Amino acid sequence: MQHKRATTQVQIHDLIASRWSPRAFAVDKMVSHPDLTACLEAARWAPSCFNDQPWRFVVCDKSSNLAAWETALSLIVEKNQLWAKNAPVFILTVAMQNFNHNGKTNRFAAYDTGAATLSLCLQANALGLITHQMGGFDADKARQVLNLPDDCTPMAMLALGYQAEADNLAEEFQAGEQAERSRAALEQRFYLGQWGEAFK
Repeated sequence: MQHKRATTQVQIHDLIASRWSPRAFAVDKMVSHPDLTACLEAARWAPSCFNDQPWRFVVCDKSSNLAAWETALSLIVEKNQLWAKNAPVFILTVAMQNFNHNGKTNRFAAYDTGAATLSLCLQANALGLITHQMGGFDADKARQVLNLPDDCTPMAMLALGYQAEADNLAEEFQAGEQAERSRAALEQRFYLGQWGEAFK
């Protein structure tokens, strides 16, 4: 399997350093119900503004509901379907637009939903699973076929499963799967005290 640890200036926790977004999913390995539940529990306990928990997750597990899984796959853009079709679980992450306690606009909803999703991804990594989040899906169609309410924003489609070898992918994806991970330098994105003053 392809393992791609982050290259960091100082040591960080292995769960974070080893998490990445493979596309090569094992088509023949399902995610157990306890492991799937553990991933959702990790998301459930993420922090949120006013403890509002604005996230909603629509889980489509191939092993328990093939029709729902096929519907989720149909929402994904065609190019992503070429590799995502091997993932046994799809999870649509959704942010509710308004606070529960007062009905006012929750400008932190997307932020909090992202935090919950990352918690899920880290728990998956701890269990030996892989995740890949996708912006490439039809949000409007998702609203219709998954019966989403009007006051929400579909954020991402997440594939969950077990990793396979890179050569299981179509050739067009293999180079990316095997390429080194990269990030902008710390000082290019993190500032000290004020905008533009590089953190060093």
